[in-house]
Amino acid sequence: MKESELIEKIKGDDGTALRTFYEIYKDMVYNVCYRMLNNRQDAEDATQDVFVKAIRSVHRFRGNAKLSTWLYRIAVNTGLNYTRRKKIVAWLSLDFLVGKDEYFPDNAQAGPDLELEKNESEALVQQAIQSLPPRQRTAVILQRYEELSYKEIAEVMKTSLSAVESLLHHAKDNLAEKLTALLK
Repeated sequence: MKESELIEKIKGDDGTALRTFYEIYKDMVYNVCYRMLNNRQDAEDATQDVFVKAIRSVHRFRGNAKLSTWLYRIAVNTGLNYTRRKKIVAWLSLDFLVGKDEYFPDNAQAGPDLELEKNESEALVQQAIQSLPPRQRTAVILQRYEELSYKEIAEVMKTSLSAVESLLHHAKDNLAEKLTALLK
């Protein structure tokens, strides 16, 4: 089924089209949400919210961009909103004084020393990425984990190609600085 046909059927409240839409894009949306939130439960909740928002606002989709780009944008905005909400709740409840475990992704079963070292390194990278300013963090996640081109990132973030290049340049500088500090 073509993208335009799928959109029209979704607009017509076709249940099969809604299921198809979800099946096609669920992994992509979940991956973005997980990378932004670093928490499985939050990512699952955010993924549901993304699809609810997308279905409710599908009538506003004009087809100027690919459906996946439009959905990435909704996922990024939802992830940023969850992050803001989580920070406010943590600050209000003083959860930030408790351990940092919630900021790291679930680790696979412990294996050889090399696997453990790899997991520890990835946890440090994730911690550093999470500490970046929101726009830099979003650009890094879309580039590193979603493997989007600079042009696609610019579309998702509704910014220019040069702005994406600048965001990624500053993000890489910040990451190098943060990782150097974390390794000391």
